[in-house]
Amino acid sequence: MIYLLMTRRSFHIAKVCGDSSLELKTVLKELIPRRRQEILELRERCGNIKVGNITVGSVIGGMRDNKSMFWQSSSLDPYEGIKFQGKTIQDCQNLLPRDSKDFKKKESFLPEGMFWLLMTGQIPTREQIFHLSKELGVTGRKLPGYTDKLMSNLPFDVHPMTQLAIGLASMNTTSEFARKYEKGQIGKDEYWEYVFDDVINLIAALPQLSGKIYSRIAANGEPLGEFKEDRDWSYNICSLLGMTSKCSCNLQNLTSKQSDDFVNLMKLYTGIHVDHEDGNVSAHATHLVGSALSDPYLSYSSGVMGLAGPLHGLAAQEVVRFLIEMNSYISSPHNESKIEKYVWNLLRSKRVVPGYGHAVLRKTDPRFIALLDFVKARPEEFSQDKNVVLMEKLSEIAPKVLKEHGKCKNPYPNVDSASGILFYHYGIKELLFFTVIFACSRSMGPLTQLVWDRALGLPIERPTSLNFNSLHSL
Repeated sequence: MIYLLMTRRSFHIAKVCGDSSLELKTVLKELIPRRRQEILELRERCGNIKVGNITVGSVIGGMRDNKSMFWQSSSLDPYEGIKFQGKTIQDCQNLLPRDSKDFKKKESFLPEGMFWLLMTGQIPTREQIFHLSKELGVTGRKLPGYTDKLMSNLPFDVHPMTQLAIGLASMNTTSEFARKYEKGQIGKDEYWEYVFDDVINLIAALPQLSGKIYSRIAANGEPLGEFKEDRDWSYNICSLLGMTSKCSCNLQNLTSKQSDDFVNLMKLYTGIHVDHEDGNVSAHATHLVGSALSDPYLSYSSGVMGLAGPLHGLAAQEVVRFLIEMNSYISSPHNESKIEKYVWNLLRSKRVVPGYGHAVLRKTDPRFIALLDFVKARPEEFSQDKNVVLMEKLSEIAPKVLKEHGKCKNPYPNVDSASGILFYHYGIKELLFFTVIFACSRSMGPLTQLVWDRALGLPIERPTSLNFNSLHSL
């Protein structure tokens, strides 16, 4: 039955889009043999070369700065910031295909284009991205019946990220990879193809899953919008959250312009959050679980649970609370002396400034800059929002204070400084839900790597551990 559904889906997509050269899977079939040969040659030529030194401090300090994982799709440099297949965020804004309905705004590149770039290292054509959007639309129009029923019967107070992880894990019953592997019907060289199919199905399901979760938070489970097969992935997320002036209940009574801007914000947010190399918890957890040949649904549900941790995916919520609290104490978000005094009092009381600093970066986060540019391009929308005004003003003042304080390696704003407060501005005020949106975006990077892990035949991840005696004897 599952195979029949997959065949019908493939036939539907082929009928709509025609040319197989537009298919991401076809492009991968051409790339993978070359990459397999490259990694074989790399192992043979460089297998014994040491990459770096592991210290006792790094062993007991969370493996910080240990270079020990292979990750192709993105890299993070302390001073250049995040790069996706070697492309900066600004490069991606300039080069990736944009929504044909809003082609003038540079921030409105489609996350589907980022997914293609991560997967292939190539800039896709508009036709290829139309094909991919159509595939995600056809595939994601409906959740499996048992997943839908399971989600509907969860208690309403279950954490949004727990709901998402449960929904994703339940979908592993549809896993083509798991089914074929269990029956012994595939060889190692074919693993990637079925993992790829699962990955497409999983990403396609995220608008429905996130919409289902939000409807339970905001509307007692009543549907908030329509899923449109002919619209892109980000638009469907917005519609199912009830955040569009068309195709949804328009939960926040947005004007047509506000609705369009929110859709563009969703495209930008989900586009710039797709990946952040393998060192972060959600990516590493997905990679680790997938290395045991767990299917993508189980693997990414593990990543989602890691993303739910307060040290990883909850920072945007903390910034929103922080900005609201600060605004309740200062007379005006334009009062620089009051803001500076507030930050100093915070630091003297041994607290941190949420949204500032980063484990790797030593400059302003380029993702923050992209979101700030979004705000600056819409002064009529944001100039009266004291929380957004404070976010922008704080980005000028806080780094100066933190530098003078002298105990922060990176005194500059990171992406969390802006992301949550922008969703809050448009009316999404259920703070725990922010991470669900984050999880929709972050799926693309780790799941891209999962496909390549299987294509290149990478082994199960199994480092060796050390106890106290071993460490003392070094």
